[in-house]
Amino acid sequence: MTQQSITVPQPAGDTQTHLENAEHGFVASKDLSDNLQKVLVDMIALSLVGKQAHWNVVGSSFRSLHLNLDDVVAIARDASDEVAERMRALHATPDGRPSVVAARTSIAQFPQGEVDSHDAIDLVVAAVESVTGTMREVHDAVDKADPTSADILHGYIQKLEQQAWFISSETRSPRN
Repeated sequence: MTQQSITVPQPAGDTQTHLENAEHGFVASKDLSDNLQKVLVDMIALSLVGKQAHWNVVGSSFRSLHLNLDDVVAIARDASDEVAERMRALHATPDGRPSVVAARTSIAQFPQGEVDSHDAIDLVVAAVESVTGTMREVHDAVDKADPTSADILHGYIQKLEQQAWFISSETRSPRN
């Protein structure tokens, strides 16, 4: 790719030549890009699983789970956007196409149709734990390559693990 130069007028009639799109920042390695792509795919899949569950959950915990799933979806959507934009800032190309997400996610297939709230709780918690597992799996390599990207993962691990606790508490019994 060649860069084009442009002439920018300066005060007192001087001109200065700048390169268009001349970014000289940090560039992600293939490993860093691949690791962030894994997180991106799982976040996109989690947002879809969360909505599938949200639309089809039925049963005794319907209302609270229905509302909590919106929180999970919002976190996953925010995370997918933040991770993808971080990738672009590092000159990597995110891939969120449906076929890529379906082929590469670590999240198990969510059932079609209505799902009992207690079953949905287990399925959603498993999906959230799968995503946090992916982030924990790639974390050390991401941190070594780019601590700023690792900081993004930290925040979303915390938010999603909190959601897993909220959701799983619906069916837990006190430990004695």
